[in-house]
Amino acid sequence: MPMLPPRRCLSVLAMIALLALGACSPDYNWRESSDNGAHFIVLLPGKPASATRSVDLDGPRVDMNMTAAEAGGATFAVGTAELPDAAAASRALDAMAAALLNNIVARAQAAPTLPGATDGYARTLELDAHGVAGGRPVRLVARLAARGKRVYQLLVLGEEKAITDENIETFFASFKPT
Repeated sequence: MPMLPPRRCLSVLAMIALLALGACSPDYNWRESSDNGAHFIVLLPGKPASATRSVDLDGPRVDMNMTAAEAGGATFAVGTAELPDAAAASRALDAMAAALLNNIVARAQAAPTLPGATDGYARTLELDAHGVAGGRPVRLVARLAARGKRVYQLLVLGEEKAITDENIETFFASFKPT
């Protein structure tokens, strides 16, 4: 095997070191997060941002608080809202599911079984859909849940390759309503 000149050898070693460092930089820096009202605790893959907006959930307009983080081509988000009563909260899940599917021009597919506990919820809906957002193909994985007067919207939205079984497991299994 021919020997590389010392200068060329250092250049090759530097390139290997840079590649190794690049391989070690994680896209996902999972950290425990919650909303400002502390209605839940969840692991998000980066520093979260929060926003509140008024939404129509099949009748009542309510303020929905969203906490989200982006990493590796996907957005991980949790939304919460309080409705007038438990019956309205349960009905709101259908409106939430329709809005999510309409946003990506998708149809409901067979409901997945997502990781994480669903004990204590009056009703849950789970979605796994493929659609288009911003002219690009996307995948949406979501759990919508009603507990008392409160609704929860957990979702992962992004490029197909960014939504791995490991990311789904980490995110959904970590969610704990408080």
